[in-house]
Amino acid sequence: MSLLKCLVRRLWVAGALFVAGMCVCHADEVSPRRLLEVADIASPTVSPDGRRVAFRVERASVARNTYDAEWYVQGLDELWPRRVGDGGVPLRDSAGGSLSPKLVWSPDGRWIYYLALIDGAIDVWRAAANGSSAQALTHDAADVRDFNLGEGGRVLRYSVGATRDEVRAAEQGEYDDGILIDASVPIGQGLFRSGFVGGRMATQRFSTVWFDHLPLLADRPDRWAQIDLATGARRALADAEVLAAPSPPKKTAGVDGDAWKSVADAQGERVAWLTRIGDGTGQQVRPDVLLSALPHAQASRAVRCASALCTGKAISAMQWRPAHDEVLFTVTDPYMGMAQSIFRWDVSSGDVHVVAATDGLANGGRDTASNCGVSAATLVCVTAQADRPPRLERIDVDSGQRRVLFDPNAALAMDMLKAPPARLLRWQDKSGQRFAGWFFSARRGGDAPTPLFITYYSCAGFLRGGVGDEWPLVSLAQAGIAALCIDRRPGFTMDAVARYSEGLAAVESAIDLLSRQGEIDRARVGMGGLSFGGEVTMWTLAHSHLLAAASVANPVLSPLYDLMGSMKGDAFAKGLRSLWGLGSPSDTPARWKALSPVFQLDRIDAPILFQHSEQEYLYALDYEIPLIRAHRADLYVFPNEPHQKFEPKHKLAVYERNLDWFRFWLQGYEDPDPAKAAPYARWRQMKARAHADKGEHVNAPVVIGASAS
Repeated sequence: MSLLKCLVRRLWVAGALFVAGMCVCHADEVSPRRLLEVADIASPTVSPDGRRVAFRVERASVARNTYDAEWYVQGLDELWPRRVGDGGVPLRDSAGGSLSPKLVWSPDGRWIYYLALIDGAIDVWRAAANGSSAQALTHDAADVRDFNLGEGGRVLRYSVGATRDEVRAAEQGEYDDGILIDASVPIGQGLFRSGFVGGRMATQRFSTVWFDHLPLLADRPDRWAQIDLATGARRALADAEVLAAPSPPKKTAGVDGDAWKSVADAQGERVAWLTRIGDGTGQQVRPDVLLSALPHAQASRAVRCASALCTGKAISAMQWRPAHDEVLFTVTDPYMGMAQSIFRWDVSSGDVHVVAATDGLANGGRDTASNCGVSAATLVCVTAQADRPPRLERIDVDSGQRRVLFDPNAALAMDMLKAPPARLLRWQDKSGQRFAGWFFSARRGGDAPTPLFITYYSCAGFLRGGVGDEWPLVSLAQAGIAALCIDRRPGFTMDAVARYSEGLAAVESAIDLLSRQGEIDRARVGMGGLSFGGEVTMWTLAHSHLLAAASVANPVLSPLYDLMGSMKGDAFAKGLRSLWGLGSPSDTPARWKALSPVFQLDRIDAPILFQHSEQEYLYALDYEIPLIRAHRADLYVFPNEPHQKFEPKHKLAVYERNLDWFRFWLQGYEDPDPAKAAPYARWRQMKARAHADKGEHVNAPVVIGASAS
């Protein structure tokens, strides 16, 4: 590749050259590290005059084991964005996912306001839209929870809870006095400062929602304060002064179904609803979505969107188009690889028009339910396809014309063009159930069918590794292992056996299809998953002989999980009964034997790589220790990690070990790197044991060139 082409990959930002990914002109391989260090774009928000957009870019750094987050502003007719502020340490939910950042423009368009965790404190920051300055405004002793602008942008109101010193004192007090184990304590993980909360190691408690976590003193009520932005004067607000978000109009006549989402227009006078409708027998929610809205402020009855373009569609998001009688809504099609299309519905005339139809995501980030930035004339969306990393696009609402505004992943995108492309597969199983997924053909050394790796759950946007980003699909394909990411069917089947059997049917029928087509060798299939994908992987292991190797990133049902979870009391018992039909192991022994791998170990005949977070791994030891002792599994645990691992060095280790694992079991390949000698020695022992049990001879490992990782 020429030096000129390499330089073209670099983007100018804030008067300097911003490298849009490592520009390595001599290498086109899409390694696990390159997948990990993708730049993600979030929260595009259009300025009040509709001429600029502000957004945040977040990128992992393996070298520093951290994430860089920066705020940018770009004119919609400009070629390059301008860096205006430091985004700080990205805030995360308790499962490890990056939270979509909140951004507010000043009414005059001179400033953007946002929350940022910098130097150990979460403050409201203000950055000049021209990039000339950025500063923290709140400087509060407590971390800011929320904020808004009032009085035409002249005042900043913000809320806080307990101070940082109070939280640390409470943590230390528990450490000194001992921690009382009750329903709120997340047993199964370290009890003192064992999880990242607000950018630091903090002590945690369970929230009221299943196994979600919160820091100590998170139940302190909000305290609101106000800052005069002209004078800097600060005062506490009384409860009566706190302005809540305007309530949507109460007129819901004409709105049928179960309430799901609602959104008011900028004046708070009109509201649009998404409700669940249809026969929900056996499902957690009703299957279809109805879009309704009040057509004007004086309307007493909502109107329905009756067009074929919004009827029976998987509508996932909506927002009002400023200065118009239109609702913009997004359809995320589970049978088209989670591809998104955006439509505009005129609530007065009933007309619906396509704004944009894509092969991937087109929204405000990675979340399929997030909205694009919007003005009266323009949408600004983060777009991404299965084999195309995120970029920022401008879309004209009336014409649908699209133009790329910012592409921080240009270098990776160019190299993805040389990798095996993703193609959408759609198929049916023997009973007629429909499935869809994205398939990466393997790079072949001949005409023989290749091994296959499958992950199951959700395959939206740029596929860097399935839910949790743990299996480098493109890297596997480049190494000669085809990779398939299968989307679960819409809905949530309440019967667990039927739910898992549906996943197994998807996997089995996909293998049948690809084997018939001569794409893959059905004797060399691996599978991996996180969360529900991990559950389906374990079910597939225990209820079929489809897999030659597996990788699971989370615990599944076991008596030990029940024992630890039972400390949560009635809420846990109710969830276990509702989601799995389980009582305690003594109350429902037959159901436990049907669902838990603890009672199915003799059915599992493929080796398993377990890579768990420290917060969860203890729940699985009652079935994983027997597998480890029998040389049928490896277990790695990553300190301080929640459900979805996020530390860059941990994520890279997971990626690379999964690549090595499946190359070993599906290709007989061993990386010659001496640092990997120990795991390969264990895996050879596993293989020897497995073959000895079957009375088979073990062939020597194959070393094929240099490592693909």
